[in-house]
Amino acid sequence: MTGDMSEKTALRRHLLAARTLLTSEDVEKAAAVLTDIALKLPELRRARTVAAYVSMGTEPGTRALLDALRGRGVRVLLPALLPDNDLDWAAYEGAERLVRARRGLLEPSGPRLGVDAVLEADTVLLPGLAVDARGMRLGRGGGSYDRVLARFVRAGADPHLVVLLYANEVVERVPEEPHDHPVHAVVTPDVTLRFRPFHGLMA
Repeated sequence: MTGDMSEKTALRRHLLAARTLLTSEDVEKAAAVLTDIALKLPELRRARTVAAYVSMGTEPGTRALLDALRGRGVRVLLPALLPDNDLDWAAYEGAERLVRARRGLLEPSGPRLGVDAVLEADTVLLPGLAVDARGMRLGRGGGSYDRVLARFVRAGADPHLVVLLYANEVVERVPEEPHDHPVHAVVTPDVTLRFRPFHGLMA
């Protein structure tokens, strides 16, 4: 294990342990605030297609946000985990159309659109455990979103990359590896930080 990998492992453990201390009330209150803030972001207000995910457990809540985006007429894509940890995608058609899948995740029950469907997204909500002052994101270590980000690079696509976190998860430094990509914005209940100017979306 390299130094950066061991640092990432230690930081993940620390942050996940902190999340286990959150009560359901803490999670619900934070989710309501995050949803309200996120819906006002130009990255989401102007997006026609958003790739997102269904929050689980004590993750910063996305479920109300998914419904609000869909209610606005935004096309919302959700991931479906493949056996090799890559991500297929399907359209979000409401909470009643989510089914339990591998690793206890919730995934859309509708038709799979292929791993490249995410390239249609104007904005991508990435799950994460931390973001640092440079915009570097710490994920859970499965590599699924590393593949998604690499797919954008290969295709020459440049969607807005946004992470929802708790306030304590904006940290001074995330250990960085060569394949890591910075995100463009992080939203917490207390602050929104951008790591590049917002230049709008194609008309």
